[in-house]
Amino acid sequence: MELLYEGKSKRIYGVNEREVFVEFKDDVTAFDGKKKASPEGKGKATAEISSLLFEYLSSKGIPTHYIGKGEGGFYAKKVRILPVEVVVRNVATGSIVKRLGLEKGKELTPPLVEYFYKSDELGDPLVCADHIVYFKWATEEELKKMKELSLRATELLKDVFASAGLKLVDIKYEFGYDPDGNLVLADEISPDTCRIWDENGRSLDKDVFRKDLGDIVEAYGEVLRRLRDVLGTPLKSRT
Repeated sequence: MELLYEGKSKRIYGVNEREVFVEFKDDVTAFDGKKKASPEGKGKATAEISSLLFEYLSSKGIPTHYIGKGEGGFYAKKVRILPVEVVVRNVATGSIVKRLGLEKGKELTPPLVEYFYKSDELGDPLVCADHIVYFKWATEEELKKMKELSLRATELLKDVFASAGLKLVDIKYEFGYDPDGNLVLADEISPDTCRIWDENGRSLDKDVFRKDLGDIVEAYGEVLRRLRDVLGTPLKSRT
């Protein structure tokens, strides 16, 4: 397969004109790449979690790019990604606490939706809906659909994580157009792109690496084990 793109944590290979294979690397970075590591097994766990959650969301009617699992990653529809990240926050922590002086751990009900311009060079800055429409990163209709899908997906995932004894604190989504012109949920859904706490408020996500809270592979493995108990294992293969 031809390597189309390599990012911080994934490689994208072309399978054919309509499909790609998303391979997850062991690499993990934080603070705009200033902190790096490659713990063995991290990529495999991330791929498995993402496959499980994409399969679940697809089964519940959320349109996604996911096709089926593969070794160390998954097959997906080739998409044209929109340069907008949608973040849904259920609990105040991270950057929003620093920006707005909120109490860490404050429940956000209903969930709060924020938008970020997808740009590594600029550090993915926080933007408002008017910015997105004005600069034509997405239309009002696209933004409305992205927000609706993000909130629906978050509600579904909250329930799954709760069943596994976990709390979905916040989560980032990316969207794009598939070869048939459908707007779909893309990228990945994993502890790299969301915050997850256990019953005791212990982080089981990328914050483990950011804040030196323990072994990130063990943390991701714990999330995977609990999700498997609830969802089983990814069964769908590429057709």
